[in-house]
Amino acid sequence: MKILVQKFGGSSVSTDEQRKIVASKISGAVKEGYKVAVVVSAMGRMGAAYATDTLKGLVTDESIISKRDMDLLMACGEIISSVVMASELKLLGIEATCLTGGQAGIITDDCFNDARILQVNPAEIYKEFERNDVVLVAGFQGMTKDGKITTLGRGGSDTTAAALGVALNAERVDIYTDVDGVKTADPKIVNNAKTLDKITYNEICQLAHEGAKVIHPRAVEIAMQGNIPLRVLSTFGEGEGTIVANGVLKGENVTDIKNDRIITGITQKTNVSQLIIDNSAKDQEISNKIFKALAQAEISVDFISINETEIIFTVKYTDCEKAVAIINNLGLKVKTNPHCAKVAAVGAGMTGVPGVMSKIVEALTEKNIKILQSADSYTSIWCLVPQENMEEAVRTLHEKFNLG
Repeated sequence: MKILVQKFGGSSVSTDEQRKIVASKISGAVKEGYKVAVVVSAMGRMGAAYATDTLKGLVTDESIISKRDMDLLMACGEIISSVVMASELKLLGIEATCLTGGQAGIITDDCFNDARILQVNPAEIYKEFERNDVVLVAGFQGMTKDGKITTLGRGGSDTTAAALGVALNAERVDIYTDVDGVKTADPKIVNNAKTLDKITYNEICQLAHEGAKVIHPRAVEIAMQGNIPLRVLSTFGEGEGTIVANGVLKGENVTDIKNDRIITGITQKTNVSQLIIDNSAKDQEISNKIFKALAQAEISVDFISINETEIIFTVKYTDCEKAVAIINNLGLKVKTNPHCAKVAAVGAGMTGVPGVMSKIVEALTEKNIKILQSADSYTSIWCLVPQENMEEAVRTLHEKFNLG
């Protein structure tokens, strides 16, 4: 059995006209001989009648409703969307049926509103494939082992699609969006940003973690563990999109992912605040006290740098004031750069290549862009810059590495 997983986001299924386009994409895969598992998000975005945020807005005071009960409400949008899409397919003469996430065998933990998938038992999907060409699965949701409905948090439909792809040993998982693939940079910032033909799992994971919003990193990690190729492409175009894999793909479409480019893309994360804490007393335990106190307050810390006299790190701008108060309560002095942005250059090809950091420093310095902090890994180099210089920094690095 040749299986393909397709995922369509809320903007792809928000109107009658768009749903007809989606139905034609699914129909095309059926005509190619695939059994298709289709994951759908809720229709539209905030303001649309059945969008997840609109459904949440029906509750006057969310604080008085348990997270478990909120998951019952938030799961409705995807269920509605799947039934509506099934009707569109039946009008085309395609045999299709619908399953909730739980019915599709997606078992999660009980972290309501942000559950993690523990396992997928695709038996019911295989059973439905015996009499249907298409099985529509409500995205963004699953079920605990004792039968409680859960939702998967941000990027949950991407995660659903990747998990089903692995469980079904699909030939590929196609993620349909409103862009034509993974770009070398945000096209709203860089006019000549290109669509990448191919990218590795690690590269897209880094891009996603550092601000690119094409696909959720959790979905990439699941696909990478199962070695299932992903394809990111536009619902409304005819382009081939971007293949995400580590090497040779399954089936007839064979390609190699070569690391012959040093930098693959530039991305950015805004609304970051830098905190600089005086440790001239050289207290060996102080960093542990700081990070423990911040963790207890559920403040996420990034970009950590510790030297003999200072402890430097970043937090979200919205957490800055709270973080400063916590640190002051420990009897410490703290300076802040509240309005910062994190710019990252990502590329599997930079591993072992000398001089990449120096090129970045040179390019930003020539534009008088101050580097407040920097760090690197095997596939990424990050620079913290003033928020006001973020867009220029992205354009400068995109040009420096000839990505346009």
